[in-house]
Amino acid sequence: MLSGIMAGPAIAASSAAYTVGNYPVEAQARDAVAAKSLAVAAGQDAAFRSLLRRLVPVTAYKRLKQRPAVKSADFIEGVSVKKERNSPTEYIATLDFAFDQASVRNYLNRAGIPYVDEQAAPVMLIPLWRDTAGGPLQGGRGVWFEAWSGLDLTHALAPLRLEGLKPEIGPDALKAVIDNGGVTGRTFASAYRTDNVLIALAEPDSTGTKLLVTLAGQDAAGPFVLKRAYRISGGDRGYAAELAAVIGLGVLEGRWKAAKAGAIGGVDVASSDGAIPLTIEFGSLAEWNDLRSRLLDTDGAYDLDIGAVTARSAAVTVRHAGGPDGLNAALARAGLSMQLAGNTWLVRPTF
Repeated sequence: MLSGIMAGPAIAASSAAYTVGNYPVEAQARDAVAAKSLAVAAGQDAAFRSLLRRLVPVTAYKRLKQRPAVKSADFIEGVSVKKERNSPTEYIATLDFAFDQASVRNYLNRAGIPYVDEQAAPVMLIPLWRDTAGGPLQGGRGVWFEAWSGLDLTHALAPLRLEGLKPEIGPDALKAVIDNGGVTGRTFASAYRTDNVLIALAEPDSTGTKLLVTLAGQDAAGPFVLKRAYRISGGDRGYAAELAAVIGLGVLEGRWKAAKAGAIGGVDVASSDGAIPLTIEFGSLAEWNDLRSRLLDTDGAYDLDIGAVTARSAAVTVRHAGGPDGLNAALARAGLSMQLAGNTWLVRPTF
C-alpha cells in the first residue's frame, strides 16, 4: 500500500517546480501558423508528462500510466517563448510551459498518487571535461557545459547553478571528493560559499566509444559518488553529453524525492509487507559475488533474501528504510542502477 508524499504541512510546495522550461518544440504544416499551433500543442502535452515525472517518485510511475488520459490544456497556466524561428511551413522554438499548481495538485491528490513539489536547496555544479583520460581538465564553456546549461535547471526539483572551476581547487582536491564518497570539505565550501557543491566530470574512454561520467560531491540529500558510462554513437560526443546531463539531473531529482519520502515515512511500493523484489543481472560468478557484497553493505537495507540464481541473474527480495526510492538512491551510491520492469526491479552495475 502506498504511503503518500502529498504536498501540505509536511512538504511545502514550490510554484517554480510547476514550470517546465527550456522545452524544445518543432513541427511542419501547410503554413507557419498551423506549424506553430501543432508544435505548441505537442510540446504542451510532452511538457505536462515531464512535469508529472518530475513530481512523482519513480516507484509510482506505474500508477500514472494506469490513470485515464487527461488533457494538458486543462492544467496549463501560460506559455512563454525563449527563442523561436520559422519558415513558411516550419516552426522551431524553445518554450517555457507554466502549469497551474492547484489544478495539478488536485489531480494527483484525487488520484491518490504521491508527489513531491518542494524544491531542494540549490546545488553548485562544476562541469569538468577531459579530452583523454588523465589529460588536463577543462572547466569552462564546451560541449559538457553546454549540455547542462541547456536543461531546465531553475525549475527542477533539484535546482542547479553552473560554475567554473575555482583556481584554488586543484587535482588533489577533486580526487579527494571522489575517493571520500562525495564529501567536499572546507576547500570547496570556502571557494563556493556553500556546502552543496557537485563535480560533474566527463571524459571519453581510451577507445572513444564511451563517455565516462562521474558525479561526486554533496547535494541536498547528502554526499555521494556516481559513475556511469554512455555510448558515443558515430563519434557524436555532444549527443552523449546531452543524454548524460539529462540522466544526471534525473538522478539528483530522484535522490531529493527519496530523501523527502524517507523524512515522512517513505513510499512503500511493491508488496504489502514492504519487500522489494529485485532481479540482479550479472555476467559471471565473480560479478555476482561482488554485487551480492554491495547489496549486503547497502545503507538502510535489511532482511535480504536470495532466491533462485541462474548463470546470468538472481532473484532477490530486500527491505529498505526509505522504500524503493531510498533503496534506489543507496544503490546508486554503491554503483548500481535500479530500473522498474513489470513487477520487479532490474539491478545492474554502473561501475
